[in-house]
Amino acid sequence: MTAYQELANAIILQAVKDYRDARKTIKKNKSKLKVEVARGTIDECERFFRSNWYSALTEVDGGYLIKRLREEEI
Repeated sequence: MTAYQELANAIILQAVKDYRDARKTIKKNKSKLKVEVARGTIDECERFFRSNWYSALTEVDGGYLIKRLREEEI
């Protein structure tokens, strides 16, 4: 694996981690501010997964990834 591929994978994995953490925050918190911030993070991650930049990093369909993340139990 090239250094470029490793970096691309790390970027995507961080976005997936951020998405999952935000979903957990929404589920566990009563604080409106924390929930709003978490929803913003989810929106930002979903925009990234649909972006040209994401497509340049991987061949994995961003819409499919979003669907799978939404289906996960948290």
